[in-house]
Amino acid sequence: MPIFDNPNQIIRPEILALAPYHVQPATGMIKLDAMENPYRLPTALCDEIARLAADAPINRYPDASADALKFALRQALDIPDEMGILLGNGSDEIIQIIAMAVAKPNAILMSVEPAFVMFRMIATFTHIQYMGVPLKNDFSLDLEAMLLAIARYRPAVIFLAYPNNPTGNLFNADAILSVIQASSGLVVIDEAYHAFAGASFMEKLTHFPNLLVMRTLSKLGLAGLRLGLLVGGSDWVMQFEKMRLPYNIGIMTQLIAEKVLQHTNVLLEQAETIKSERSIMSTFLSAMEQLEVFPSDANFILFRVNKADQIFQVLKQRNILIKKLDGTHALLENCLRVTIGTPDENQQFCTALHTILNH
Repeated sequence: MPIFDNPNQIIRPEILALAPYHVQPATGMIKLDAMENPYRLPTALCDEIARLAADAPINRYPDASADALKFALRQALDIPDEMGILLGNGSDEIIQIIAMAVAKPNAILMSVEPAFVMFRMIATFTHIQYMGVPLKNDFSLDLEAMLLAIARYRPAVIFLAYPNNPTGNLFNADAILSVIQASSGLVVIDEAYHAFAGASFMEKLTHFPNLLVMRTLSKLGLAGLRLGLLVGGSDWVMQFEKMRLPYNIGIMTQLIAEKVLQHTNVLLEQAETIKSERSIMSTFLSAMEQLEVFPSDANFILFRVNKADQIFQVLKQRNILIKKLDGTHALLENCLRVTIGTPDENQQFCTALHTILNH
């Protein structure tokens, strides 16, 4: 009997070919690379959370169904009463559950390109074919190409981020409705950046049985908790629940998220501050003739600049970490993405970039 002592002999070739999802080290850096909320919770709320943590029965498994947390989410996010809720360890786990559930032979998972990188990666993980429909040069949805692809390939599921990551723009809502109506499979709208866009398909759930909406609390200020949710028809949610691993939402995530959701005004005020800073930064960056700045409805700004890799490295040498997208997709050539930070962080980034460009 042969002894398989090498990963190349055991692991699927498409997994061997993958590059791991890389997270840049950020110790000591002004961290503007990961679309995080830069603001901490108020001291009084942190004190309440500390008391919760002290009393938490961490020797016991958490509530497997997280009913109290689901109720809090339903109230805070205006989730229709008739819709089911699936909770995930971040949105990534929910994407993976959906992909695994629909991965029949020859099934297709479709999205646009460029899009959230995990759509493509998770398709590979779960052995489902991936189809990416290119966006137009201005990053708008190419509806004609999308509808042709839907008619030809009949995808089992389509993922669309709204606003899109990494481009930051909202696709035309009527175009998305056309995609939903044309699809014989599921359409999942990823609203990770909803708080910064003020637009949602949540209210459309009752009109389209193949529509699901995905949200996360990560961009709102709770990234460390890793809590994502899927909202949709109870029949869909019931099937996906079969694939959710037991106790996937830990007790601390449940307790802390439930407490913070009682103070959503704090998170929404922080989101408004971020939107205000986004406007200031966009105006500042747009005034630099060396940059092409793209409109954003998210908590980050995408821009194009010559020698993007070199500028990324010089910023990093100055302890400012942003995201380099150059080389990830043809439409993102020479593109960099900066997360909106605190006013001081944003000022330091803008000053450094201005100095580098005019050196």
